Amino acid sequence: MGETAGCSKADVAHIDTWVFDLDNTLYPASAGLFPQIDVRMKAFISDLLGLEGDKACLLQKTYYRQHGTTLRGLMLNHDVDPDAFLDYVHDIDHTVLAPDPALADALDALPGRKLVYTNGSAGHADGVLLALGISDRFEAIFDIRAGNYIPKPDPDSYLQFLDSHAFNPHAAIMFEDSVKNLKPAADMGMTTVLVTHESTIDVAADTAHCHFITDDLKGWLRGAVVSIEPG
Repeated sequence: MGETAGCSKADVAHIDTWVFDLDNTLYPASAGLFPQIDVRMKAFISDLLGLEGDKACLLQKTYYRQHGTTLRGLMLNHDVDPDAFLDYVHDIDHTVLAPDPALADALDALPGRKLVYTNGSAGHADGVLLALGISDRFEAIFDIRAGNYIPKPDPDSYLQFLDSHAFNPHAAIMFEDSVKNLKPAADMGMTTVLVTHESTIDVAADTAHCHFITDDLKGWLRGAVVSIEPG
């Protein structure tokens, strides 16, 4: 398992690219945003296939486990139009999120580039970043469309991300709430930070590839900045 506390200067002084997952990473799972998406995914599947609620839920979770995203499973097995799915499931109320000045300050203090890498849509990411008050802190959003609808943790998605933004993975760090989504990043040479929440942590998951584990993203970032400062 990775380290849970702060990091030494040697750990992050070389970092020049900071990569952040979006949902349940830049905001806590307790914010209640992602459950809105979850409900709409079930409704989409129910309407598409004529399934009752429990069966739609089971299929959704099955596709997520097998393919990385529910969307990928629907595309492969039911020829679903990905844009129709994304537009429907991300038609949610982003205002349940509040501006987070402490997160904005922590991001401002990071040296180098900051990127969002998400299995969601850019429109959804824009809504989240705007609600959090951090839209202008990121150079770019790499979303599921940019990755040709190939989601994390498929290694091809990471290669497309790397090709699109031309950074050195050995000088990059990735923050994620999903253990499995950090494995390809670690394999590429990226430093990895697992952001945990009480409602999302999988206590049985293999975290050997997670270099750091934290339940306080803002605190971890502040500690990283202190470790980078000279002296």
